Amino acid sequence: MRILVIEDDHKVANFIASGLGQEGFAVDVLHEGTDAGAQALAYDYDAVVLDLMLPGRSGFQVLRDIRARKATLPILILTAKDSVEERVAGLDSGADDYMVKPFALAELSARLRAVLRRGAARENTLRVADLEVDTVRRLVRRAGRALELKPKEYALLEFLMRNSDRPVTKSLIIEHVWNIHFDSVSNVVEVHVNALRNKIDRGFDRPLLHTIRGVGYILTGDPQDK
Repeated sequence: MRILVIEDDHKVANFIASGLGQEGFAVDVLHEGTDAGAQALAYDYDAVVLDLMLPGRSGFQVLRDIRARKATLPILILTAKDSVEERVAGLDSGADDYMVKPFALAELSARLRAVLRRGAARENTLRVADLEVDTVRRLVRRAGRALELKPKEYALLEFLMRNSDRPVTKSLIIEHVWNIHFDSVSNVVEVHVNALRNKIDRGFDRPLLHTIRGVGYILTGDPQDK
């Protein structure tokens, strides 16, 4: 999942990015509103965390910019403005949720997962053959056996599961699982794919995660030609 955080306080932004990153989210950060709407439209983000008091353009202006072009993109407002009037204005302007600072990272993460599920009408359970992912509790099982995944491995698996039976390129994986500062020349994607393959395929009757030479990867329950 790729998240855009628009927050002018660098310490708060870094705190959010670090915390969400540890949970496997890919996080991009902007500190002003001037180009925020344009960036939200230019990239395929899964959700936006938006402060209201921003230099350049206000959070309300950014919210309207995004809503005009991406009506279903989940947006969570995170601000120090705590009056009922501000909350109502934020929600009426198109925000999916509204949180007030100071905040607990665990609650922010939980609310973000909730708006992600609501915003895209996402299924809580994903299945490919005998591989199952509970996206609410972030639990993975294959043939009833629990599998322990690291945060980035889980993020990679969830992305592949949501695109099951379709080839996905390395660049598409980078766009959704890592952030815009990621070095696309590195072999990190290959390393994570191999680690994930070892966990979800090793010891089972048939492999589900396949490499398509010259294209990328596919997660499927259908047999693949070697």
